[in-house]
Amino acid sequence: MKHRLIVVEGPIGAGKSTLARLIAERTGAELILEDPGANPFLPLFYRDMKRHAFSTQMFFLFQRINQLSAVRQPDLFDKRAVADYMLAKDRLFARLTLDDNEFKLYSQLYDHLKPQAPEPDLVIYLQASVDQLLARIAKRGRPMEKSIGEDYLLKLSEAYTRHFYDYDEAPLLIVNSDRFDFAGNREHLDLLMQRVDTLRGKREYISAG
Repeated sequence: MKHRLIVVEGPIGAGKSTLARLIAERTGAELILEDPGANPFLPLFYRDMKRHAFSTQMFFLFQRINQLSAVRQPDLFDKRAVADYMLAKDRLFARLTLDDNEFKLYSQLYDHLKPQAPEPDLVIYLQASVDQLLARIAKRGRPMEKSIGEDYLLKLSEAYTRHFYDYDEAPLLIVNSDRFDFAGNREHLDLLMQRVDTLRGKREYISAG
């Protein structure tokens, strides 16, 4: 793998963790995965987002900082890694879920902590329609996700679209994942890996016919 750190991003249900795991297995890279199941506030958040947004967000912030602080930029000269999130998503979710006063407090804490994260040299952004996200969430059957609604996923997808519209911090491969089945179709994964290996521009797109 020519890339030292690949980050796979996208909204809930886009297939981030699955694709990150497959790329790591294919390339022998270290795998860095979020652990939403460790967040005790997340099931409460999905039932009452307004009430539990701040505690959920702060848990994730500390979890992400602790994970990524273990992966220093110099370490990537000796190894390769694939992650299913980037630290910037924390602020993206915070702006979406917190009210103005909570976001102000969150921003003060974030600035005080001054979290550091290694810079990816490739970001794979998985896009998917809201219908497809809902279908995938239902298929994996996690009890705490049953209450995730269409409106929330639509707002989340729009937030990701805005975030990556001007993103230029690393090469970006935008993948329309509605018709891809990376876990079940080897040819789909082969096609993606070929594009990853031959990526030359700062922003490229890929979709399955």
